[in-house]
Amino acid sequence: MPEVVGIRFRSAGKIYYFDPRDFVLEPEQRVIVETTRGMEHGEVAIGNKVVEEEEIVSPLKPVLRLATSADEKQVEENRKKEEKAFEICLDKIAAHKLPMKLIDVEYNFDNSKIIFYFTADGRVDFRELVRDLAAIFKTRIELRQIGVRDEAKMLGGLGPCGRTLCCCSFLGDFTPVSIRMAKEQNLSLNPAKISGLCGRLMCCLRYEAEVYKEARAKLPKEGSRVKTSEGRGKVVGINALKESVMVRLHEGGAPVEFPLGEIKRER
Repeated sequence: MPEVVGIRFRSAGKIYYFDPRDFVLEPEQRVIVETTRGMEHGEVAIGNKVVEEEEIVSPLKPVLRLATSADEKQVEENRKKEEKAFEICLDKIAAHKLPMKLIDVEYNFDNSKIIFYFTADGRVDFRELVRDLAAIFKTRIELRQIGVRDEAKMLGGLGPCGRTLCCCSFLGDFTPVSIRMAKEQNLSLNPAKISGLCGRLMCCLRYEAEVYKEARAKLPKEGSRVKTSEGRGKVVGINALKESVMVRLHEGGAPVEFPLGEIKRER
């Protein structure tokens, strides 16, 4: 089985596996690696470990060296260049009157390529824009259209909970989130309450979804008939975490809460 090391290129970005060669690396160490885009500066997220063959994409690119003080200085210079490139690109987008929103700019470590990230409602013909940018920066230019979730991850912000968005603080990958998850947790289906800054369903709806799903499987469904110590009734509500049900014993009467162990389902 191959030995790998996990490298991350952005804060809370996706982790990619590389060949550590003779290096023994620890999390938070900075390294220079070879990628399909050229040399890149990254941070070790997962130290040396052995994985199954099917977990990697062959051939593994190598870790070239530990980052030096000169490399770190280069990264800082690239950050400054990105700020200037952002302003220049904004001016060019306005000049070409393109229906696109510039989100971020990223320089490769070795300056062999500049990537401009943007959002747009549809396809955008940016060929003239690319020519202008290539003439200014004298290097390879890539314009990459991203979705609203990626936009939120890049820009950051605070969620309804008051904490930094999950996507830009620790989530490496986006996972599917469905409205069913909100229903199973008895959450309000008001879009304003279950949507994140990106306008999509909040990622955190998934965190406890499996727990609620397992708990609800033990409980009778709403509308079903059950027997209780106080008589027969109809289930009108459930509390998955307390493993209890609300039962209406008489038409028009107030629901009574019963623990799961005190009810019996009617067939």
